[in-house]
Amino acid sequence: MALHWTEFTRISLLHKLSSNNALIVSLSLGFIGGGLGLWLVRRFAPETSGSGIPHMKSVILGEEQLHWHKVLPIKFIAGLSSIGGGLALGREGPTIQLGGATGMMVSKLLKVKAGEGERKALMSAGAAAGLSAAFNAPLAGLIFVLEELHNAFTPVIFVAAFLASVTADIVCRVTTGDTPVFELHGMPVPSLNALPVALIVGFVAGFGGVFFNKSLLTSLDLFHKVRHYPAFIVGSLVGLVVGFFAWLSPDLSGSGSGLAENAIAGKIVLSSIFIFIIGRFLMTMFSYGSGAAGGIFAPLLVIGALLGLAIGNAAHSILPTFATHPEVFAVLGMGAILTSVVRAPLTGIVLMIELTGKYDYMLPLLVSCFIAYLIAEVLKDEPIYEALRERSKRLKAGK
Repeated sequence: MALHWTEFTRISLLHKLSSNNALIVSLSLGFIGGGLGLWLVRRFAPETSGSGIPHMKSVILGEEQLHWHKVLPIKFIAGLSSIGGGLALGREGPTIQLGGATGMMVSKLLKVKAGEGERKALMSAGAAAGLSAAFNAPLAGLIFVLEELHNAFTPVIFVAAFLASVTADIVCRVTTGDTPVFELHGMPVPSLNALPVALIVGFVAGFGGVFFNKSLLTSLDLFHKVRHYPAFIVGSLVGLVVGFFAWLSPDLSGSGSGLAENAIAGKIVLSSIFIFIIGRFLMTMFSYGSGAAGGIFAPLLVIGALLGLAIGNAAHSILPTFATHPEVFAVLGMGAILTSVVRAPLTGIVLMIELTGKYDYMLPLLVSCFIAYLIAEVLKDEPIYEALRERSKRLKAGK
């Protein structure tokens, strides 16, 4: 709710102001939000950098400690500052880490003993609840924990994550509304003719996901070279760059939910799609590479939606019978790019169905996500969260 208010206020303000005033406001918000967000992370809780999901994996594997009393306030405030200031990051990584920290807090308050599985179950339950609340997606929250955080199925983890995820979804629907994140009014069911185009979406998204992963790691390495500079200066400079992009197009900044909604609605013309893809990609690399608190789920969904819409429009212009409604492929693009980057196909498929409420998209989603997964596996690209976790271990070992 806090992020929704800050983003809505910022974008509305930029649309209302004159060009010069909008530029000043956009740069100022980026400067303050980026600087404050990164300073809080580096000064008080370095583990809250980025999405926090690799840190949660390390905690569950027993490689790191989870200091919940620092993570809870810093992740919330730093994430709100960075994303609210316009950095191209998502809320789902922070909510997963916040949920895991809440699980640790509960285990400490109830004096649950470590080493018997219950503490990990509570942290996993909190992480599932965090993703569920972020997207109104209880099944995706459950599957993400089993598929990504644990890579295994155990009864205690399943039951804990299931109960927490469903409860979080109920609370979220009561407080924010009982509707999918993306409402596809009048969107037709994809026919079998759409499957060849769905295959192409998966193919392109597979290569795109690998490129995204390598670019993200490169961005982190480049920013690591300037780690000795004051955090507020680095964050503020990133905020200025992001603020300039936000002035050019307010929907490019922040979580980018408005851009994704326009893509799914088919409201973006083909000539503008590639500009938005490049702009959003560069902003994501800059924002996440800086080490600010924020996730990559939302940026990925935006890029995937734009990529899918571009392929759908191209197919419609060449063979209209195979792509009667180009906007359908925006949904497939989101699931495929997420699968390629995170390497969690079940999460990608289920998340798209829950985000849209379109269960009849299952077949084309299976095609797109499977091909994207296959491409990434053939190229031997490491899943992004595992790559980030290994990178963090190397950096700590090198100190």
